[in-house]
Amino acid sequence: MIYREKYLNELQNWRDKQVIKVITGIRRCGKSTMFSLFIDELIKDGISPDQIVRINLEDIGNEELLDYRKLYSYVKEHFHPGRKLYVFLDEIQNCPEFERAVDSLFIQPDTDIYITGSNAFMLSGELATLLSGRYVTIDMQPLSFAEFYSAQEELDKEQAFREYIRFGSFPYITSLNHNEAAVRIYLEGIYNSILVKDVARRESITDLTVLENIVRTLASNIGSPVSTKKITDTLISSGRKISVNTVERYIRALVDSYIFYRVDRYDVKGRQYLKTLGKYYIADTGLRTILTAEKANDLGHLLENIVYLELKRRYLRVNVGKVSEYEVDFVADNGNETAYYQVSASVMDEKTKERELRALQKIKDNHPKILLTLDVIGADANYDGIRQYNLIEWLLEKNN
Repeated sequence: MIYREKYLNELQNWRDKQVIKVITGIRRCGKSTMFSLFIDELIKDGISPDQIVRINLEDIGNEELLDYRKLYSYVKEHFHPGRKLYVFLDEIQNCPEFERAVDSLFIQPDTDIYITGSNAFMLSGELATLLSGRYVTIDMQPLSFAEFYSAQEELDKEQAFREYIRFGSFPYITSLNHNEAAVRIYLEGIYNSILVKDVARRESITDLTVLENIVRTLASNIGSPVSTKKITDTLISSGRKISVNTVERYIRALVDSYIFYRVDRYDVKGRQYLKTLGKYYIADTGLRTILTAEKANDLGHLLENIVYLELKRRYLRVNVGKVSEYEVDFVADNGNETAYYQVSASVMDEKTKERELRALQKIKDNHPKILLTLDVIGADANYDGIRQYNLIEWLLEKNN
């Protein structure tokens, strides 16, 4: 198992605190494995195994526990007065009205509750109101490049990065021995599961063809502004009867399933969010490989996607920046810390370098301004306060 230090540290920080720990993320990103790693740490710290209850609600052996009353009763049987009970519930969204069971368990003395889910829908409605102020969320992603590389000791950094772009970052990929056919079958299984279980079934979508067309459109346009009206018009021109509202609902469901992230635009000078078209990035570049015909000239958008996901790991908020008529790829913010990032495959061409630097040069504050490229020549260059870094090395650094 790959040690997921960032997420394990977050769980340790919240351990024994009076809040429900909600771990969310796309299917197969490693949520269940992280539970296993965390439980191992609890046992090493002296917690007895009979103080731990773990239930996977995708396991058919736990089918009767999909009734929230039975789930509550089963867990309550393990309570012992004066002794802490650690409760781990995997894929909780499979249990209708699960929030009633979780709320009832939460108010019991000496309980520490951890739940996972593969759909952001579970954080809306009843859960948000019934458990308001009682839970914290940890947004989990597939492997970072540093994690991926740590499991690929036989590859050098450049080889590992090529596989990371092409095959993606789901943890199980690292055990498939670079077998492209096996990777593709595995990724198609994940994709179909998300589409059916987390999107179509939840949204009562019967026309999967329309849904897949929308998925492929978003995947083909990562890093580019997306217009739901244009998507709707394209579907209508191909003979489909569909409204803009329906397309927006489908896209929202895809975002809720964590297969895509929507990123809003932010006016750097005006310090405000803009209502203009947002961009979408995919949770895993391997999924994009199986969804689209690869384009040789699309490396820039793939790198941008990878940088976005890494910035999400390191910062609280990540937006697309606008300064005057120019665009900054990302404005990353941690509340008291802001940084600006521009991403390009290469700036060895002088005109390309001028173009990439221009937007950052328009920003007059003193926050860090960073240009990320695959270039080795020019890495660590400083252009009047704008620092250039090699992207691969930046991904492998713990603190930036």
